[in-house]
Amino acid sequence: MAKLKRNLGAIEAIGLSLSVMAPTMGMALNVTLAAGAAGTAAPLGFAVGTVVVAVVGLSFVFFSSRITSAGSSYAYIGETFGPRAGFIAGWCMLLLYIAGGSGSAALFGSFLRAALADHGVDIGGWWLALGVGALGLATLFGWRDMSVASRLMLILELSSITVIVYLGIRILIAVGGAEGLSAAPFRPDPSIGWWGIGYAVVFAVLSFAGFEAATTLAEETRLPGRAIPLALVGSVVLAGVFFVFASYIQVVGFGLDNVKALVASEAPLNTLALKFGTLRMATALDIATSVSALSCVIGTVSAGARMLFVLGRAGLSARAATVSPVHGTPSVSVGIVGVLMLAGLLCWAPLIGPTDYYDSVGTIGVLALIVAYMGVTAAAALQALRSGSRLWLALGVLGTLAMAWPLYNAVFPVPAFPANLWPYIVLGWIALGAALLVARPGIGRSEP
Repeated sequence: MAKLKRNLGAIEAIGLSLSVMAPTMGMALNVTLAAGAAGTAAPLGFAVGTVVVAVVGLSFVFFSSRITSAGSSYAYIGETFGPRAGFIAGWCMLLLYIAGGSGSAALFGSFLRAALADHGVDIGGWWLALGVGALGLATLFGWRDMSVASRLMLILELSSITVIVYLGIRILIAVGGAEGLSAAPFRPDPSIGWWGIGYAVVFAVLSFAGFEAATTLAEETRLPGRAIPLALVGSVVLAGVFFVFASYIQVVGFGLDNVKALVASEAPLNTLALKFGTLRMATALDIATSVSALSCVIGTVSAGARMLFVLGRAGLSARAATVSPVHGTPSVSVGIVGVLMLAGLLCWAPLIGPTDYYDSVGTIGVLALIVAYMGVTAAAALQALRSGSRLWLALGVLGTLAMAWPLYNAVFPVPAFPANLWPYIVLGWIALGAALLVARPGIGRSEP
């Protein structure tokens, strides 16, 4: 049987994690939500969120330095609670990647439409065709060569981040020269308090969704026990610094006394580019965000295919576990994941629009993600208990508790329709995975 090609390093692994997180795209969408929760203290929420995710990430580091399987959460949880429990975790991660990639494909077309609209060009519903094109390109890259795809993702994401950093520097110079930079965004908003910080952490954690994607490359990476943990730590640190910076410039750019305008803005970075830069800069930001979305599509297709490959190898489908003898990639799984993303994009996105579609499938995917994350942190705690490591035990328990907070806030108070349905869709997906385990007892067996 052909094996995955082992030709990647830490740089390619970081590229995959950053692309799935899509920092630029996240900062174009999530800062307004965090500001709505924490007011002027949105940057503090992202700073606390970085610490929370770092604690969770240490559980992935704990396992990735010991288990060099492409299965990620499937392998980690399976090692502790058994392969069938691991299968459910991997099944949840598969939902995240499919949902995130399909939603990002829709946003790719939407952001390009916005860039053209800045110059009076209205493409109407052609955003959908652009999204389909992005998905097709991502599937092609995922099928042919992961080393090229991962480097392309890293270049695309770093390029888009650079545009925001440039805008941020202009904002800091302008605001600092006129009023002096304020430390208020790093203190709780007096009108909201620490409760608002806690709720903002939910959106900060969502911005990190997918940081663990590097672990799906464990069987294609040289020295995975060293390269994968490095990629996990590097991705969280780089993204965390960027999230705090990007949220700070948006808060001070709109003004500490004008947070309501930030919360109400549908395109805050575009607004700031017009205020502190030019129309060309606003267009460049729209293009940068679309590039980030494209990078995310490539990353989620790649990570999702490897998760499906591992589940197929565990008994779900021998066909899904096929490796291309030419390219050394899970070619069949790449195609399946691409088709599933395309189905959602064509059947659901046109009905509600690209932004609402992304919000909907993104929430569904993140709920599934949190379930898997809690499983990994709990598994790390149990393994540490067995080995007598008090430090790793404490980190595992803290990670589980840290994930319980955003899960609770995503469900209670009960969101308005149709968002109140998303937890049930995730439960249905988990039930489907459980049904597969019952119907086909061979699924979930230990990997060879």
